[in-house]
Formats: sequence, C-alpha cells, structure tokens
Amino acid sequence: MTSEQVADRTADAGTAGQDGSGQGASEGYQRGLGNRQIQMIAIGGAIGTGLFLGAGKAIAKAGPSLILAYAIAGLVIFFIMRALGELLMYRPVSGSFSDYAREFLGPFWGYVTGWTYWLFWVVTGITEVTAAATYVHYWDKTIPQWLSALAFTVILYFANLISVKLFGELEFWFSMVKVTAIIGMILIGIGVLTLGFSDAGDTAAVSNLWSHGGFFAGDDGIVSMLMTLQIVMFAFLAVELVGVTAGEAKDPKKTLPKAINTVPWRIAVFYIGALIIILSVVPWTAFEAGKSPFVEAFARIGLPAGAAIVNFVVLTAALSSCNSGMYSTGRMLRDLSLNGQGPKFLGVLTKRGLPLRGTTVSAALMLVGVWINYQWPGEAFNYVVSFATISGMWAWIMILIAQLRYRRKADRGELPQSEFRAPGAPWTSLFALGFIFMVIVLMGIDENSRVSLYCAPIWAAIMWVSYMILKKRNPKAFERKDYTVHASEVEQTH
Repeated sequence: MTSEQVADRTADAGTAGQDGSGQGASEGYQRGLGNRQIQMIAIGGAIGTGLFLGAGKAIAKAGPSLILAYAIAGLVIFFIMRALGELLMYRPVSGSFSDYAREFLGPFWGYVTGWTYWLFWVVTGITEVTAAATYVHYWDKTIPQWLSALAFTVILYFANLISVKLFGELEFWFSMVKVTAIIGMILIGIGVLTLGFSDAGDTAAVSNLWSHGGFFAGDDGIVSMLMTLQIVMFAFLAVELVGVTAGEAKDPKKTLPKAINTVPWRIAVFYIGALIIILSVVPWTAFEAGKSPFVEAFARIGLPAGAAIVNFVVLTAALSSCNSGMYSTGRMLRDLSLNGQGPKFLGVLTKRGLPLRGTTVSAALMLVGVWINYQWPGEAFNYVVSFATISGMWAWIMILIAQLRYRRKADRGELPQSEFRAPGAPWTSLFALGFIFMVIVLMGIDENSRVSLYCAPIWAAIMWVSYMILKKRNPKAFERKDYTVHASEVEQTH
C-alpha cells in the first residue's frame, strides 16, 4: 500500500463528517497554491510581529546574547518542522495537527489540538492587529489604537473572501515585501560597517556585540538570555502554517519538503543575520521594549525616510500574519466540523472552496482585540503574547509526539515509511520536546508571562467538559479509528 492509498483510506476513516459521508477534511478545497506561493508563505509565516516588534523587548532584556537564543531555538524549530514534514509526506491533510493527534494519540487529543490551534490563531490575530495599531502611531499618535485595530480586522476579514489562489498570491507579495526589507536592512548595515557612511558610521562596529557589558549583557547574564526564550519562540510561531496548506497545495509531495528544508537558512538570514547586523550598527543599549529595532536602527543611521519605509514594512508584516491567521482558523474549524467535533454548519464551503463561516466566526472573536486595545492600549501586546505562545506550542508538542508514535508504527511495519524522514529522530524530537517544556517552566518563573499558565488550566477544563458533552451526544464522532495497515499491505509500497 502506498502513502497515497493510506491517505485515501485514513481520510475516509478518520475525517468523516457527521452525516457519515466519509468525506475527507480536504474535500472541496481548491488546490490553488503553487510552489512559489507555498515557499513564500513558509518564509513569511515566521517573519512577523515577534521579530519586528517583540525583538525590541528581548534585546533590552538580554543584549547581544539574544542572537544565541535565536540560534538554539531555531535548531529546535528545524527539528519540529522535519517531524511535521515526515507526517505530511505520510498523509498530507489540511487539518494536519489535529488529524495526526487524532490518529496517533486518540480522538480527545485531536479535539483539543484542533480547538487549541484555532484559539492560538485567534489570539495571534489579536496580537498582530495590536502590533499594527502600534505601528500607526509612528505617523500619527492621535489615532486611537483601538480604532486602527478595528479597521485592520475588518479589512483583513474581507480580504479572506477571495479564492485560495488569490490568497496565495497576496501572501506571496506580502512575504516578498518583508524579505526584501530585511535583506535591504542587512545590506545597508554591512555598508555602514565596512564603508563607515551615515550618522552611525563612527560608532558602528562588530565589537558592539561584546563591548557594552559583554555578550551576555543582561542584568542576570545567561539567565536573562534564557528568560527571553518565550519571546523568541513566539517569533517562530506560525512556521508550522505550511502544514495547514497541505490540503490546498498543488503538489504537496514536492512543495512541502522544499518549504521545510528552507527553515535553516531562513532562520540564519532573517533572524540571526539581521540581529547581528543591527546590534553591530547600533549598540544594544539604544533599544527598548515596544519599539521596532528595525525602525530604531534606521533612525540612528540617519535615514528617517528609511525608518518610515521599514515601519510600513513591519505594518505589512503584522497584517500579513493576521491574514494567515484568518486563513488557518477557517480550515481548522471545518476539520473539526467534518469530524463531528465542532458545529456542523462550519463544515460548509462556498462555491469557490472557502470555509467562509469558520472564517467569519474567527474574525468576530478577533474583535476582542479591539476591546483589549481600548482598555489597555499600553499593555495589550504583552498580555496576548504569552497566551499565544503557550497555545501555539501545544501544536508543536502534538506534532512531535505524533511523529514519535508514527515512527514506531512505521518501523514495526504497521504503516508505510514516510518519504521525508526526520533526520536524527527520535532523539531530535525528544530534544525538541524537552526544550519546549523548559520554555514553559521559564514562563512560569517570569512574572509577566505567568498569566498564560493561569489561563491554560481553565482552557483545559473547558476542553474536557465540552468533550464529554459532545461525546455523549455523538459517540460515533469520538470513536477511536483503526488506522493500522496490515504488514502485507505495507510491503506493496511502490
């Protein structure tokens, strides 16, 4: 049995709708996302608020050692993405995270993962429009932050009333703007360092990475670096979004591995490279929380027009990330609906293959961000970052555990081997799990991040109670499916 046959079998068995039709979770979607669009969605998904805005707070806290934090976390992200890639090549489905949790851990875990990932993107959407409203203040501080957040939410909602092909095209150009801006910043920074032009030319030097209190220049040295890992991991959230596109990619067997294999150089260039240049051109002591280090760097260089351009770019980045959030929430709600684990009406697609109802529900809840910005305009970003981080990392945990269980089944001959095996697994996956749990512990130590851990048990209780109620009403939707393939069938693979 080939991986494609397994995909057909498990889609029928594991993603049947409440009507018993057996339709797979990707049924009805248009495969309108090509290689060029998938690549840029993968690149742009991880370049957003966490880097452009959140890095300012992290630099002020840890100094140049933030570079090391990004490098270590980036390695962990690569392990997670290769684990996801192994699962995607085994069975590419649009509801990937919840579907794999459902298969390898059980119906309850698939239910929790689907709803938690949906919540993550709703909260992230709030984060992104909050950041976007903050960027508007660069030009006009008189515009209320809540008003900008409201306008952006409405605009992005209507932007999702288009075909998936047009969505992919818009995201391609959004991502191109972000990538071009970072590369431009790096090239200008290299020019300042080597040629000495601009207002920062006299003070710009690579030695800025260690001459202002040392490389570990935070108040508590290495501890300060460790305490920024929450912010660092938040910056990488959404890198897994490429998995959600599996059901709408034209050739997922080719495009998804290519996108995943770009993770190391993406992190090396757009995170580590950009930070090395910025912190070499401008001493880390010049940065502060709540301000984009990219904008501040241009301002210190003496290019106010450049700072305005970068501010526009980071505004675009935030809106792009929120747009991706609206895209993914609609698909996740539909996957839950087709499995009988969500409201049935959310499973309907428009004639153009869009889960409009799920997107509408998600956008309406994102309006909570408008209220947050109205009530606490100064603290809105910090409030939602920690909760988004803990809910987003749940998807990573499920990916890693599902991959470990899949690998064991495949090695026993119960399932076909993936065409894109994760190198170093299971040890790399176990290391990534340990690292994530360490970050969660650090969040509990950090007074500002602890609120997310208070919210987690409440969300877990909601999930358990709702699961028991839905299971009682529709037991069939929560039955554990048999995904095992007989060894004799596996031997027929290719």
